[in-house]
Amino acid sequence: DWSSDVCSSDLADWWKQAVVYQVYPRSFKDSDGDGLGDIAGVSEKMDYLRVLGVDAVWLSPFYPSELADG
Repeated sequence: DWSSDVCSSDLADWWKQAVVYQVYPRSFKDSDGDGLGDIAGVSEKMDYLRVLGVDAVWLSPFYPSELADG
């Protein structure tokens, strides 16, 4: 059992040594061909991100927008 080899404080600090990959879903991967990336596209690439050594994915906020952010 791996948990007996790692103390709880090490588990709480996992992020200090983690590889975190930030994804903006709208531009990451288009899964349905509409020209915009989507969550399904991010899901399709999870195995690829794992092979790269990514420990966590940070999704940038996404919401409907007229792209008039100034």
